[in-house]
Amino acid sequence: MDGGGRLPRSMKAVAVAKRSSMPAVVPQLLVGERSRRWFRSSRRSAVPLAQRMPQRIGTWLALGFLGLSIGTGCVLGGHIDRLQETYGAPRDMLARVVGLGVDRVTISGLTELSEIEVLVAAGIDTKTSLAFFDADEARRRLEATPLIRQATVRKLYPGEIAITLTEREPYALWQVKGELFLIAADGTVIDKMDDGRFVNLPLVVGADANNRASEYLKLLADAGSLAPRIRAGSLVAGRRWNLKLDNGMDIRLPETAPADALKRLAGLESDFHLLDKDLLAIDLRQPDRVVMRLTEEGAAARAEQLKTKTKKKGGEA
Repeated sequence: MDGGGRLPRSMKAVAVAKRSSMPAVVPQLLVGERSRRWFRSSRRSAVPLAQRMPQRIGTWLALGFLGLSIGTGCVLGGHIDRLQETYGAPRDMLARVVGLGVDRVTISGLTELSEIEVLVAAGIDTKTSLAFFDADEARRRLEATPLIRQATVRKLYPGEIAITLTEREPYALWQVKGELFLIAADGTVIDKMDDGRFVNLPLVVGADANNRASEYLKLLADAGSLAPRIRAGSLVAGRRWNLKLDNGMDIRLPETAPADALKRLAGLESDFHLLDKDLLAIDLRQPDRVVMRLTEEGAAARAEQLKTKTKKKGGEA
């Protein structure tokens, strides 16, 4: 023991004792700034929910629910479909409201088509808006129309569509399998013949005659004075032409040099007026002869004439 009545202890033991007797301050210091942030967040979470929500949130939720209910009712009741049929798609309606509708459509290059036919082909109507109008799709639709060879479609803001067309020129009429079509010079079928606008065009008949219509038109040019009496040309087996005259007579042309055969016919008509006889057909396929087929009346008259001639010869004998 020391002079004070205490047991002697080492300095290490005294230091340990001091540390054990210190208050628990160190753990609190180790918490540091992170703990303070946690305490602050804990105090904020205690704020009532009603005070932390945006103002008028209830009003907006009610309006949203009301709009959703109205939209659902319109869809289920079919009102949306009827509205779109009348006024177009919602985006087109909105575009027209803000001034991006179609106020004018200018069309150039029209010859045979009407403006209404062009508008329908391009898909333009009162429900169209310029903002959402697809000019490329309209061009493709127009060029798919048989009478249109080429089309250009432009959007001119704020409210105009400009269409420029190049039409196929009607060249001839083509009859095949009992149906009549309007064709271009290259044989392309333009449209089915359903009106009287093109009745005066040359008429070709038969399979593949549309692709060889230019041959027939050249024959008409070579026919000279006979051309006004020729009503149609029939392509036979893809090899040669038969001509139908205005009196129903058939002119059978050869496969080679048909123009020369027509010149022969013109000479015979000038000398003998064959086209006014009771003939069904004149066959010019042989270069050294002409074969003629009589009508029934003509054949009967011819038979009677031969019979009378025979009797006369017998009497004379």
